[in-house]
Amino acid sequence: MASIISKLPPPPPPVVVDGRKRPCGTVKKLALPAIGERQGRLAVIAKATGESSESSTSLSVVKNVQNLWDKSEDRLALIGLGFAAVVALWASTNLITAIDKVPVVPSAFEFIGILFSTWFTYRYLLFKPDREELFQVINKSISDILGQ
Repeated sequence: MASIISKLPPPPPPVVVDGRKRPCGTVKKLALPAIGERQGRLAVIAKATGESSESSTSLSVVKNVQNLWDKSEDRLALIGLGFAAVVALWASTNLITAIDKVPVVPSAFEFIGILFSTWFTYRYLLFKPDREELFQVINKSISDILGQ
């Protein structure tokens, strides 16, 4: 559970135009208060309840990577593989940037992306048995990649 406590300034008074009150005034830009000011401050208090975070997915991924590193006999190859992954990410980012500058291609890719997203939502996310199938495929892929 989380609780939020906030202290915000009151809303502006209604604007009178042609003898009628308008509920909304002009949009004001909110200025950030100086360090010493307390008026209009936002205070947030969050309280966590529940089980420990050992069941989180990110923690299990970190533990799997640590186990892979500890079990590896050829750490130089793992470092090279990590470096190759970073270079591949950099190269693919530059390739996508270059393709994005071609006039017709971005809109075609956007249309293809919308079609694929629609198909993926219909195929895997709309119905519960399909979501369970997707979850099984993802878990199988993760276990194949990590060698479990």
